[in-house]
Amino acid sequence: MTSLRSALFGPGSRPELLAKLARSGPDAIILDLEDAVPPDSKENARLAVTAAIPPLRTLNPTLPIYVRVNSITTSWFTDDIQCVTEHLSGIVLPKVESPETICLARSAIEERAGILVNFIAGLETVLGVVNATSIATSNGVIGCYFGAEDYVLDLGGIRTREGLEVLWARTQVAVSCRLAGIAAFDQVVTDFSSPETFVQDASIGRSLGFSGKLCIHPSQVPLAHSAFSATPAEVDRALRLIETYAKARTRGEGAINFEGQMVDEPLARQAQRIIDSV
Repeated sequence: MTSLRSALFGPGSRPELLAKLARSGPDAIILDLEDAVPPDSKENARLAVTAAIPPLRTLNPTLPIYVRVNSITTSWFTDDIQCVTEHLSGIVLPKVESPETICLARSAIEERAGILVNFIAGLETVLGVVNATSIATSNGVIGCYFGAEDYVLDLGGIRTREGLEVLWARTQVAVSCRLAGIAAFDQVVTDFSSPETFVQDASIGRSLGFSGKLCIHPSQVPLAHSAFSATPAEVDRALRLIETYAKARTRGEGAINFEGQMVDEPLARQAQRIIDSV
């Protein structure tokens, strides 16, 4: 899961788009029954998603496929979980605010569908972010995502281009996922007409510790892959740093001057992590 750089959403109310989700090469796809589907289209969206899952799985046997259901507090949740089948990799559960939410959802799905599922938990309310660590470490949770727009709405703040209003929450989600050893998906970029905006935001997400990005348009997938992968220049520098540091260690030196930068054990381990990610 922590190697997933992109998760591409497809609205359940657009069956013609669901069949094309894998074409852009995302690391995972999410068939959405929640925000992308208006209330009067929920029932038809469930039918479309249920029909789309088997052929998607047949054509993409190793691709992680998820369905984002509506929140457990809504009247739609019970009907949404009818879509759960053994063909799915798991469920994306939005607006999770406590570990109890995960337990209730697991019990409902097990009773309704007769199977155990994994969850990607949506942390997109103030309470959900405050409880991020306990949610991330809950049984069955294999990833979390940060939902900036709903978080700011719940917070009563104002969304800005700079994003300072979500910096603490964004960091909290990434830290909690790191503690749990699970995937951390960064916030969506709603302006899919601006690759520059996406790249800048994804770069910040990577620096904060996120492992991948939620994508709402196929054009964002390759941008996410680039942003969350080490560049050739980064790999080359990391290799040279490790080689130089290893030689210094044989001389009994714990810190070295590498191209004008002081390098000690933590920086050497960061370089090794870049190499290992390739």
